[in-house]
Amino acid sequence: MKFSVWPNIKYPVDEVLDLARWLDDGRWFGMWFADHYMPNTGTTEVNDGDSHEVWGLLPAVAAVTSTLRLGPLVAPTSVHHPAVLANRAATIDHVSHGRFVLGLGAGWQINEHHAYGIELEEPKARVDRFEEAIQIIKMLLAEKRTTFNGSIYTITDAPSEPKPVQSPLPILVGTGGNRMLRITAQHAQEWNTWGHPDGAGERLAAMNAACEKVGRDPATLHRSVQVAVHLSDDAAANAKALQGPLGARTIAGGADQLIGILHEYEALGFDEFIVPDWLMGSDPNSRKEHLDRLHTDVISKM
Repeated sequence: MKFSVWPNIKYPVDEVLDLARWLDDGRWFGMWFADHYMPNTGTTEVNDGDSHEVWGLLPAVAAVTSTLRLGPLVAPTSVHHPAVLANRAATIDHVSHGRFVLGLGAGWQINEHHAYGIELEEPKARVDRFEEAIQIIKMLLAEKRTTFNGSIYTITDAPSEPKPVQSPLPILVGTGGNRMLRITAQHAQEWNTWGHPDGAGERLAAMNAACEKVGRDPATLHRSVQVAVHLSDDAAANAKALQGPLGARTIAGGADQLIGILHEYEALGFDEFIVPDWLMGSDPNSRKEHLDRLHTDVISKM
């Protein structure tokens, strides 16, 4: 199993680029970034806070690294037109010399849609839009000209040049819903989910079943998972992390405990574990120290 890092898009750009250079030493597989315009509140309420635009950030990260894979986790098709996504992805794949992964999702964050006047459609319509968008993106990235006549998008003899360095450029879908799993099985190279081993394992079993229904070998799909990680020998500190706002999406414990949990993900069949660094300190040096200790005490001993 490979290990990647997910920094918060609120960090100052110079800190993110410094972290990217630091991660680019061969120990880490990738670097992922959320694609949002404001902190989430779960409602239409706007919560002030920095959120750097990921499509401006990704080319900069690509330019200062040489080994890390990178991509959005994930770009909502409710916000971005598929032609824009395809052209951005191809260009960043050139900037990175073939290290880009196009992460896609159907969209979900209520406040950014509401504040910017972007319709957040009902789930069925949102997935309808996604299903057309991913097909168009695949065609634009691979074919000389693209024509598509759908109920949502009409694309007419459209070019998209240059093509990406990778063929195919990997498309990742972040999802857990059954219909989205089927679309992923049909059209994507990678799949991502959240969760502790039990919940993530259930979704992985559903993903494997979706692959089998469409005649795809599940082993051909790269599978990634993330939860926040709190490494500490302090039982009280671990309990506090598990009771915090990200507690349901956190694993915590000493090195041996975390090694055991990560082995569970590996045994389930996950190929990549993504570490959000949001519980790893309030300053960049603390976060680097925590990541370094995680790799030294846990990852390198698996």
